[in-house]
Amino acid sequence: MNEKITTRLMELIEKVKNDQSPEGYWNYTFETGIITDCYMIILLRSLEIEDENLVKELSEKILRKQQENGAWKLFHDEPNGNLSDTIGAYYALLYSGYYSKNDPRLRKAGQFIKANGGMDKSNMFTKVMLALTGQYRWPSFFPIPIEMILLPVSFPINFYSFSVYGRVNLAPVMILADKKFRIKTSKSPDLKDLLVHREEAEQEHSFGFRESEEFRSISSFINQGIKSLIGLPSHVHKLATEYTKQYMLSRIEPDGTLLSYFSSTFLMIFALLSLRIPKSDPIIVNAVKALKSMKSVGINGLPHMQFTTANVWNTSLLTYALQEAGISSNDIVIKKANNYLLNKQHYKYGDWAIHNPSALPGGWGFSESNTIHPDVDDTTASLRAIARNVRKDWRDRQAWDRGIQWVLSMQNDDGGWPAFEKNTNSKILHLFPIEKAEYFLSDPSCADLTGRTLEFLGTYTNLSKTHPSISRGVEWLRKNQENNGSWYGRWGICYIYGTWGAVTGARAVGISPSDPMISKAVKWLEEIQNSDGGWGESCQSDLNKKYIPLGSSTLTHTAWAVDALIATSDKPTKVIQRGIEFLLGNMNREDWTTNYPKGAGMAGDFYIHYHSYRYIFPILTLAHYRKKFS
Repeated sequence: MNEKITTRLMELIEKVKNDQSPEGYWNYTFETGIITDCYMIILLRSLEIEDENLVKELSEKILRKQQENGAWKLFHDEPNGNLSDTIGAYYALLYSGYYSKNDPRLRKAGQFIKANGGMDKSNMFTKVMLALTGQYRWPSFFPIPIEMILLPVSFPINFYSFSVYGRVNLAPVMILADKKFRIKTSKSPDLKDLLVHREEAEQEHSFGFRESEEFRSISSFINQGIKSLIGLPSHVHKLATEYTKQYMLSRIEPDGTLLSYFSSTFLMIFALLSLRIPKSDPIIVNAVKALKSMKSVGINGLPHMQFTTANVWNTSLLTYALQEAGISSNDIVIKKANNYLLNKQHYKYGDWAIHNPSALPGGWGFSESNTIHPDVDDTTASLRAIARNVRKDWRDRQAWDRGIQWVLSMQNDDGGWPAFEKNTNSKILHLFPIEKAEYFLSDPSCADLTGRTLEFLGTYTNLSKTHPSISRGVEWLRKNQENNGSWYGRWGICYIYGTWGAVTGARAVGISPSDPMISKAVKWLEEIQNSDGGWGESCQSDLNKKYIPLGSSTLTHTAWAVDALIATSDKPTKVIQRGIEFLLGNMNREDWTTNYPKGAGMAGDFYIHYHSYRYIFPILTLAHYRKKFS
């Protein structure tokens, strides 16, 4: 077994080494389905920017992803298809100018859309895109008035109560909804046939903004706060518009994106147009150029417009995994990677400082262009990568100290760790009539981040296992374990991911395998092992908030499950052995399970296929098995 493991590890390591860029990073694709490809076509056509090669190749890629029933799917086992993605594809293909409604493939897509409720049943982001490009009606009511941005942070509910991801996407939407902005061109298709005919009164709720009694109270409270602002309503409104504009402009990254996201940058471009900024303005030109630069070409040769780049995340995890597998920190591959990571540590304050004002910058972000938008997971991952050099290099030591202090400062009051911002999980946020508000507006503590942070602190720092930060983190895990022994993972799919993070984190800070928290988790993982020795979980787990098996095993899910079990066992159990055998026998597997999303963004709307994961986690798990049991 160990000989086979070593052989496989050598193959994986060689592959990864060959894929490293000359600058030291790994730029494996961050793939999120077709929707960014669709929106890129819609953006280029709306701005009347000629780039026919890009439009053609994206159109061809989109068509190749269509299902037999005319729909597009977010993930392989999604029932029937995804309505919002299908609307986006149908719109983009028509707008490309290379396909007509009479094309049999588009006819089937149109039939699927109408059979599933039409544009009215699409998600909120799709409706915003349709409204700003003149295909859908803006609602007269938007639940977040633009004046809300003027409320001070001391006001109980303010713009900064929302998560940074929510804010950065809401800011341009607030401008667009306020202006009721629409842009159409001579090439704009007519999508009226995708509208379900409704009564006039129903159209007010076309965005799904149905007010509850609780939200009416919140809205009244916000409006009272707005009325207390000094100035005539027209002056306050003008000031709020300017503040919202400046909120966007001050968060543009050096590459021209708004906090490095495709969605926020896309929306910002249209928001600036609504403010009469010409499309020739350098801000808009640079934003479009930045979005184009996020194009990636996968191993299948198909282009993809990435939602963001994942270079820091890929590099930190791979550098750590390679060192776990025995590659020396003095190896040129590791040195180049760590030098890249050290150059990506943040020195600027970002939105995180609003709720954490006493901390100094020191985190890492996710993407290549990120300079002011760090997150806890990338920070602990980057710190793991440089950990072996801390005693050798003063630069590493400085980065190390700053990074650890930042991570510790980001712990929520409930004891867990969030992704981007501290204490932005008020239950009030969930009452806003915004679709998927729990994902879009809040940034709660979660098991994956809390577990991974504990794993880092327990393995790589000198903190006592009884340190208050560690004790509070463990207590959060205890309180948030599911009855069946698993944990929900916010940023991965899903319960296997959360359980892996929680178990490895708890073990690293000294929680015994005999502790009921660990033994229940082990029992659950063992019970859900597939007959082929692997594990696999459906994206539907995220939608249904309960574990749903995929029906097939995947390399990444298996690696997570086995790594968690290795952390809890003194010897290689039969369950672990079968999991290792699955990894060894399926390392070169190429089928739909290889491309199945393992990352989560927004349940039912946004999932991520990390092209790097098929290397990272098998390397890590095989290395841990060999280290512990050889």
